[in-house]
Amino acid sequence: MDEDFDIPAADEMNEEFMDDIEAPVTLKVGEEKEIGNQGLKKKLLKEGEGWDTPESGDEVEVHYTGTLLDGTQFDSSRDRGTPFKFTLGQGQVIKGWDLGIKTMKKGENALFTIPADLAYGEAGSPPTIPPNATLQFDVQLLSWVSVKDICKDGGIFKKIVKEGEKWENPKDLDEVLVNYEARLEDGTLVAKSDEVEFKVEDGHFCPALSKAVKTMKKGEKVILTVKPDYGFGEKGKQASGDEVSVSVPPNATLQITLELLSWKIVTSVTDDKKVIKKILKEGEGYERPNEGAVVQVKLIGKLQDGTVFVKKGHEETEPFEFKADEEQVIDGLDKAVMTMKKGEVALLTISPEYGFGSTGSTQELSVVPPNATLTYEIELVSFIKDKESWDMTTTQEKIEAAGKKKEEGNAFFKSGKYLKAVKRYEKAAKFIEYDTNFEEDEKKQAKVLKVTCNLNNAACQLKLKDYKQAEKLCTKVLELESTNIKALYRRAQAYINVADLDLAEIDIKKALEIDPNNKDVRAVNKVLKEKIKEYNKKDAKFYGNMFAKMTKTTPNKAGGTKEEPMSIDSKA
Repeated sequence: MDEDFDIPAADEMNEEFMDDIEAPVTLKVGEEKEIGNQGLKKKLLKEGEGWDTPESGDEVEVHYTGTLLDGTQFDSSRDRGTPFKFTLGQGQVIKGWDLGIKTMKKGENALFTIPADLAYGEAGSPPTIPPNATLQFDVQLLSWVSVKDICKDGGIFKKIVKEGEKWENPKDLDEVLVNYEARLEDGTLVAKSDEVEFKVEDGHFCPALSKAVKTMKKGEKVILTVKPDYGFGEKGKQASGDEVSVSVPPNATLQITLELLSWKIVTSVTDDKKVIKKILKEGEGYERPNEGAVVQVKLIGKLQDGTVFVKKGHEETEPFEFKADEEQVIDGLDKAVMTMKKGEVALLTISPEYGFGSTGSTQELSVVPPNATLTYEIELVSFIKDKESWDMTTTQEKIEAAGKKKEEGNAFFKSGKYLKAVKRYEKAAKFIEYDTNFEEDEKKQAKVLKVTCNLNNAACQLKLKDYKQAEKLCTKVLELESTNIKALYRRAQAYINVADLDLAEIDIKKALEIDPNNKDVRAVNKVLKEKIKEYNKKDAKFYGNMFAKMTKTTPNKAGGTKEEPMSIDSKA
């Protein structure tokens, strides 16, 4: 069987059928279906385990019995007592096998009926298989070793020899701890290191390590076949004593055994990557503090030279307590703690913009100079989340909470912190969004709060230049109070800034009808009129230029020329 199945070459079969089977084949025991459109049939004899199936490049191990349609047996690995191993999708076996076994699960037993075109064709395989023979194979998929082309260019093949845990993979910012051993193709040891730690995006030894480790799980062990482009390329690598014990010749292919022991998750807390968090110890569960949560932490703050400027919650002192997102600590610390879980220990690196800025600060143990980058080792001991609306049991509690958030928003608005104010107004509005269960008096209170929060939020959005959102918030108010002058005034401002001048004019006209002497409305009306004049001038210039281009030059009686419009309908 080993010789018979070695007939097709990989380049003969790749284009013909490698993409023929895409959708998974679902069968019940005893059921038979055609696979693809080339006449291959599969009958399920015994279900397999799980959901995974092997892919092209995987090293599979099977037991099989091959027969002709009349029942004549021509080969059997079972009779030999030795499973058959081959690489799937590489042309090492007949086409029907490569197609069929890709549909099997571990432990599955199936009967494949394979037409001659997917077996040995017109030639057959004398003396056991006649020409144009349809064959049947009773195949059991014992196991497979996953081999992946991880860069999709043939540069690095990964063979898993020990499965990892869970499902997560390291990311570029993470710091991984690995064991690795690199050899040349002839087995010569090039390098070996245990418990090496490096940042994934920085890499280590050769480019293949950082590429491969991003595809691995904790505890996973793999063998990498590394082509020169991901090894040491055309130049090779001279022995250095510390990293490479034997010189790597130019254009050498490497065999690297790589084990991912663990890694520290490193994330950017802010979009601009100026607050970085490295997890030193995983926390519990899934809950994290929300805005307004009361948190208790242990922390040590240091300058880049190692100088400690703050230490809280250590040496039998009580944990440091503060409210998240209430400006009771620096912004970077505020943002980072809301990404943590209870019991989590992390190392934070905070740029000056999220620390003490260009002014610096005198702290309890040292002075933080201007423009200092800070590091904090912080442990989230515990936290109590700020209540959400669904946590509140009474309608009066929701109204009181909304009022409190509104006041917090007002304070942030007055200090020019519009984003923080927006969050408070939005949360206040959510507390009282659904008021069907409110008493009449409570509905009146809720309506006042909704109007105030949405108006104040709209004022913030105008400051932040989010004019579309400002327009939406004012519209919400006008749905509750159609004659609210502030809503008409602010919506008109939003319309002007997005050049919806007609809509702005409607709102201003309505506002002046309600209060003709309102100074703010009259002022924005003046702005609107100036904008309309400006746009009218632009329109006049545009159409004037367009009209000039539409004219043509014709001879006059004096032999000169004159400009006249292009011909128009005389009946017009």
